[in-house]
Amino acid sequence: MRIVRFVGGLLIGLIALAIAVTLFVLWFDFATDMAAAAGLGPVGYVFLWLAFGANLLLWTVVGLLRLGDDSVRTVLRRDVTAGERRAVRSRERVLVGAGGPADGAEGAEAEGAPATREGEDPRDATLAVIIPAHNEEPVIHGAIGSALSLFPRWDIYVVSDSSKDSTAEIAAKTGVNVLELLTNRGKAGAIEAVIEEFALTENYDGVLILDADTELDEGYVDGVRRQLRDPKVAAVAGFVVSEWKPHERTFVGRMISAYRDRLYFMLQYFMRFGQTWRGTNASFIVPGFASVYRSEALREIEVNPKGLVIEDFNMTFEVQHKRLGRISMRPDTKAYSQDPFTFSDYRKQVGRWTLGFWQTVRRHGIWPSMFWVFLGLYIFEVVVVSLVLLLTTIIAGFVLVGTIAGEAFVAVPFVGTSFTAVTAFLPLTALAMGLLIPDYMLTCVMTAIRRRPSYLVYGLFFFPIRVVDAFITLKMIPRAWTARSDGRWASPDRVAKK
Repeated sequence: MRIVRFVGGLLIGLIALAIAVTLFVLWFDFATDMAAAAGLGPVGYVFLWLAFGANLLLWTVVGLLRLGDDSVRTVLRRDVTAGERRAVRSRERVLVGAGGPADGAEGAEAEGAPATREGEDPRDATLAVIIPAHNEEPVIHGAIGSALSLFPRWDIYVVSDSSKDSTAEIAAKTGVNVLELLTNRGKAGAIEAVIEEFALTENYDGVLILDADTELDEGYVDGVRRQLRDPKVAAVAGFVVSEWKPHERTFVGRMISAYRDRLYFMLQYFMRFGQTWRGTNASFIVPGFASVYRSEALREIEVNPKGLVIEDFNMTFEVQHKRLGRISMRPDTKAYSQDPFTFSDYRKQVGRWTLGFWQTVRRHGIWPSMFWVFLGLYIFEVVVVSLVLLLTTIIAGFVLVGTIAGEAFVAVPFVGTSFTAVTAFLPLTALAMGLLIPDYMLTCVMTAIRRRPSYLVYGLFFFPIRVVDAFITLKMIPRAWTARSDGRWASPDRVAKK
């Protein structure tokens, strides 16, 4: 059965990859012909690559540089380790065979483990786990169980933020520490309260903030501790994986999970991997679902300032603005997050995230740094792409209606003239090739990576979701400067994890 599944998955991957290559060839030929006809020349090729995002391409290149740098450093580290082992064995032979000094520091060093290399912590970092929760009865047991598989129960702290259900009672039965707040403070307020109540930054080397709908991979803690050995690392960003349980979801829910899976994969491997290289340190988000902050950095962070709807963007900006250290991210800190089950909850969640980003930009403002150079490029592209996407979608809808309606539509005064002018420059075929094909190519690549043929179906609906995301992005900009938030929870529908 395993062989059948392996062969089937490999076949699915090859088919999806073949579709992606075919679409790319068709799209590239069509786009280059259009660019040549418009007389754009070499500039046209630049615009072609912008279809996939300038920031995505930039950080993909940086990520490849990091990959090479990490590989070289790993080889050198192995050579150093091997040399240390040989040196230790040599000293041991001298001590035993020649009867050399057996007392004092020199003897103690020879009998012990090799000296700690520069940049490594001689002991494992102690970590506290904070699980802020508000009405999370269906999922809280799963998050606690996940944490208990990796941490002692006395290192786990659940803070129930004025929950109206059995969240606190369920947590208490597991034997972990539980703090129940009588007043709803929001996630940031809950985190702040539990840190102060138990003096966590004084008693631990680091603090893990874990969402109640998230479960940790078995290698998560080892990955965090490896990254915290670098004393310059202030925060370790969790590597989010969208949980895939299609039997528990409706078609819309599966479509949202598939879309998020593609989005997370692209953002993390093609953007954040490059942004968190030691030579760049340009990441503007340490995701709040499962990330670790070094205690000495966390003591300097204002976790719960007024007027913000979410905390993770602000905490990341605090690290960057106050120069508390660098942000690290590697794929060895995976955690599995539950995505919204309905489109209404999805829209609300994206709205909160986007509003939180713009509010954080408003709060911190601009300061001279390479971080802001890269952030400014990102903001510029996000705004421009959102505007172009919405405008082009409106034009495409106008052309589609005119094409279907035919002569009756063209006969309408002004409308018909506009239709003729638009289609002369942007025919329906060009709009479809420009809007839909690049997006679906990425879906085909993701289908090949995940070996999930259903993504080819769900991918047909990803573009409308992108349009909604673009609309929310622009809508939240003025709200960030005109509205104030209290950070209180808006719990989505949850389904118990099995």
